[in-house]
Amino acid sequence: MKLGIVGLPNVGKSTLFNSLTKAGAESANYPFCTIDPNIGVVPVPDPRLDVLAEMNHSAKVVHATIEFVDIAGLVKGASKGEGLGNQFLSNIREVDAIVHVVRCFEDSNIVHVDGNIDPLRDIETINLELLFSDLEILERRYAKLAKSVKNDKTLVKETQLVEKLKKHLEEGKLAKSYEPEDEDEEDLLRSFNLLTYKPTIYAANVAEKDLADDGASNEQVAQVREYARTEGSEVFVICAQIEQEIAELEEEEKKMFLEDLGLSESGLEKMIAASYKLLGLISYITSGEMETKAWTITKGTKAPQAAGKIHSDFERGFIRAEVVSYDNLTEQGSYNAARDKGLVRSEGKEYVVQDGDVVLFRFNV
Repeated sequence: MKLGIVGLPNVGKSTLFNSLTKAGAESANYPFCTIDPNIGVVPVPDPRLDVLAEMNHSAKVVHATIEFVDIAGLVKGASKGEGLGNQFLSNIREVDAIVHVVRCFEDSNIVHVDGNIDPLRDIETINLELLFSDLEILERRYAKLAKSVKNDKTLVKETQLVEKLKKHLEEGKLAKSYEPEDEDEEDLLRSFNLLTYKPTIYAANVAEKDLADDGASNEQVAQVREYARTEGSEVFVICAQIEQEIAELEEEEKKMFLEDLGLSESGLEKMIAASYKLLGLISYITSGEMETKAWTITKGTKAPQAAGKIHSDFERGFIRAEVVSYDNLTEQGSYNAARDKGLVRSEGKEYVVQDGDVVLFRFNV
């Protein structure tokens, strides 16, 4: 999964990016990978893997990973080259979702770029920059299509869609609010990789005092939640400053620190839960002596396609899947004990894999 982090200067975006990537690296003993200064790869915390690895004496544990792309310098006018944003906007064309960090705290020592705290105005500013960037993409696409469509009638539908989308965006509407006429339009729209079509998760960055009640008493968080509800987006409350402190701690210290704050999970875990929910993702697990590994799939994926995540041969030669739920397996203490109790099921091609399924695929090619 790939998430692009956006936000105005001084909203806590870079603090959040730095703390998330560092926290992820430490919590799962995963070597933090910096692809370039604005991209970090972190593991998805999943305590189920450690339990199964111990049960099966696995040589290694492999977590699912998330790639964070930090879009630096995104300011008003970024789409026209202001700040550094323009050169980074292209980095998030391929992300699965956008994490939009919004400032919901007062601090006289941290100057807001627009002079005062107004999360809805900030959201609108960023959305406009993404929208302008999308319009530029559509303008270029239309210029090419207008030349080609005269000789290639298969491009008529795409040309018409680009025209309609341009009009939609010029009215100040996001691409995600455009309603496709049919599946062909929907497929085309998805293929354009427009920034304003991406699913969005709003990270409401609050002061420490607002963390315990998850921002319930913060009026600005309430505004963000209402805005997100109208467009079907997710919201999670975070204190980037606290996340930075958490990132410096060892695992046991981290748990105690969170408990002292009245929290059950870190910001990274909140973000992952929000992104999995928004994108409709789940994880199944394979576990043996060689490794215990989590595999991320879309909810509703059938067994052969889930097997294909491991290797295309697994899908091509799929015979069956031997499945036991994580809860049943850990309750029995071993795979053999679960099988003796009849808890290991043999599932065929129509089986829809569930979150927490521990699976052994049988295949032949």
